[in-house]
Amino acid sequence: MKILKIIETNRLYLRELVLEDIEELSKVLSDPESMQYYPYPFSKDEVEKWIQWNIDNYKKYSHGLWAVILKDGEKFIGDCGITMQIIEKETVPEIGFHIIKDYWNKGYATEAAIACKDYAFKVFNYPKLFSYTTVKNIPSQKVAEKIGMQEYKIFEKNGERQIAQVVVNING
Repeated sequence: MKILKIIETNRLYLRELVLEDIEELSKVLSDPESMQYYPYPFSKDEVEKWIQWNIDNYKKYSHGLWAVILKDGEKFIGDCGITMQIIEKETVPEIGFHIIKDYWNKGYATEAAIACKDYAFKVFNYPKLFSYTTVKNIPSQKVAEKIGMQEYKIFEKNGERQIAQVVVNING
């Protein structure tokens, strides 16, 4: 299988997710601690649907969540990318990520998210990028702040209060 690197950073590269990533991606999406801010951890079937949703997004938008690979050892450590999300009836580009907990607090989510932000602004020329999570998910909000995002609004989704954050493309 030819692996197309979408984005490369000092320590990571991002590539399209493939169905063969189910086992590795399940390490984060099926983990109760990693998914504590989601309604529930994903089953293997849901992880497969997640990957398929992203494959569909690649075709529809030319982006989605990509596999995050640690260059040192070619290790799959999660996903990060740009998906189209609805924030109060508005469809917007959103940066999202899920990192396997063994790799938390090492700056990988921030490094991948900065690379995705730069890519979204340079390649797709989006005027703004968003991120949103439950108000309880402080770690993800801190990553958003580290990539330059500021609070946009509080809203309800999935029966929970969410915080949306935004960063503006200063070159756009």
